[in-house]
Amino acid sequence: MRLGVFVACFFVIWGLVHFGVVPAGLGDSNLLWVLMLAIVVSAPLSFVLLRKQRDAMSERIVERVDSAKARLESHRNQEDGLTQ
Repeated sequence: MRLGVFVACFFVIWGLVHFGVVPAGLGDSNLLWVLMLAIVVSAPLSFVLLRKQRDAMSERIVERVDSAKARLESHRNQEDGLTQ
């Protein structure tokens, strides 16, 4: 999704540069200028636009870690039960 936001920003900024709304950079640095500007614009946009997906992913990671800890604890308890 981040890549999609970046690509969308790249094409919007490229269009703005093409039509002269945004400066084209110095000399032959047009593509580099558009890439850097797209990175700078897409970073905060993806932070805001992808917040729900980021929160959902972190919840899934927390659930997986908790289940792994519970499995480890149950294995540890089974092992303790065998040695006693």
